[in-house]
Amino acid sequence: MTLDEILASMFPAGHDVKNDEGVVYGSGSLRSGGLALVVGVADRLPLGVDDAIILSAHVLRSIARDSGPILVVVDSDSQRMSKRDELLGLNEFLAHLGKCLIYADSHGRPTIGLLYGHTAAGAFLSTALATRVLVGLPGATPVVMDLPSMSKVTKLSLEVLEEKAKSTPVFAPGLENLAQTGAVHVIWDAGVPLVDQLETLLASLPDIDDGRGLLGKQRGGRPKAYEIAERVRGLGLQSR
Repeated sequence: MTLDEILASMFPAGHDVKNDEGVVYGSGSLRSGGLALVVGVADRLPLGVDDAIILSAHVLRSIARDSGPILVVVDSDSQRMSKRDELLGLNEFLAHLGKCLIYADSHGRPTIGLLYGHTAAGAFLSTALATRVLVGLPGATPVVMDLPSMSKVTKLSLEVLEEKAKSTPVFAPGLENLAQTGAVHVIWDAGVPLVDQLETLLASLPDIDDGRGLLGKQRGGRPKAYEIAERVRGLGLQSR
């Protein structure tokens, strides 16, 4: 589905969402009443410092003046890997955007990521994965890190990683694998009006605590992560 088709299906009562050279912002009328803030990245834009600070500003301004959920639509490349962006501190700008979304979610503005295209690396972490829940649409192609890059970091051969990816979702790109690890909360049906699926999700949002670890255990994609995280959390609480 194109972004225009997605917005029309989610907000049949109307929206004023704009796509400014890949930077998406505006609002849509919810069927249940009120407005949803819509921000995000389109047209496979590589997310740079300028884009991140614009999106952060929209989120922060909305916290003070509006109510309702925040929908983060994502079809990006990775972060913009240019000398200018790196020298300006791209990692800090991306972290700021992610923290703005987390702050909004903890202050009464539940955040929902909607992955409908591609995304990778830092752009993925600071947008879609910084939301309370992440929804995928069929055809989306997320990659936390592609296997050639993972090979360089881990020093494992590409052949070894490709073999591991066949049975271990954390090594494998793709929407279904990310759903199995718990990163993607649900995959919507493109054949059903998105407004119906959005309203169902809004009525049954999980608690603000990150539930991806538990989902990953239940779905068999990350069988150990939840227990380890809980042990670490328990030890932290004991040391207070």
